[in-house]
Amino acid sequence: MPLPNPEKKYTYADYLAWPASERWEIYDGTAYMQAAPSWQHQSVTGELYRQLSNHFVGKRCRVFAAPFDLCLAEHNETDDEVDTVVQPDVVVVCDESKLRKTGYFGVPALIIEVTSPATSRRDRVSKFNMYEKAGVEEYWIVDPEGKFANVFVLQESKKYGRPETHTDEDNVQAIAFPDLGVDLSMVFANV
Repeated sequence: MPLPNPEKKYTYADYLAWPASERWEIYDGTAYMQAAPSWQHQSVTGELYRQLSNHFVGKRCRVFAAPFDLCLAEHNETDDEVDTVVQPDVVVVCDESKLRKTGYFGVPALIIEVTSPATSRRDRVSKFNMYEKAGVEEYWIVDPEGKFANVFVLQESKKYGRPETHTDEDNVQAIAFPDLGVDLSMVFANV
């Protein structure tokens, strides 16, 4: 497939036609190719996924790790109308009726992005604003290099409040799931 045309607005229907071997995201109709993640990124993501998956065994919510398409559809949009498709590193969804095709169509309860030098700006600005606007209740930005996590929670104002910052010595209690704790010492143990 030729590189996407920066002048064209892309949708999920276009995305489905692209080679499965390539990783893309679409933000408001603009396509962005994703770089291969580093081993540190994969180590952190894997441990986050493991801890969350273990927690949700036998519960109604499910955990998915990239590659997993999250279509932030505002209503019951068709594939030709959805213009935002992202691949969060870890996502928790609780409404199985919104699982379809290659991922989830709607707003998940929790999203975790693991930063890298190539993705830090998008995770901290573009995705932050996108997730806040969509109404994602809880958003974590995890930094393997600095060994810390920022936890943002949607406030009554529909804006993320000041983040709680946790280091590799902390156990993070999720706000969306009060009985969920994540041991960051294990998350950062091998990076």
